Amino acid sequence: MSLTEFQKKVYKIVKKIPKGKVTTYKAIAKKLNSSPRAVGKALNKNPFLIKIPCHRVVNSNGKVGGYKEGINKKISLLRKEGVEIKNGKILSKII
Repeated sequence: MSLTEFQKKVYKIVKKIPKGKVTTYKAIAKKLNSSPRAVGKALNKNPFLIKIPCHRVVNSNGKVGGYKEGINKKISLLRKEGVEIKNGKILSKII
């Protein structure tokens, strides 16, 4: 499988998000001079779900957002890491 340069850049940033923390598609997009939608699209194609923790990327409005394996799986993974979520919204600090 071959990755685009953009995917590689997105995955490099996402890989640095610490366990128990979340950031936004918008924050990543800003670092890459891109759009949040492009970041989401790259993460949706993430073939390395364990190495690249894309479940730690959420919407800028605090909502959990989408996930390749479903929103319930994303919420479960985030809660296991200590991220507080209520009614599909992140209560923990977004970095």
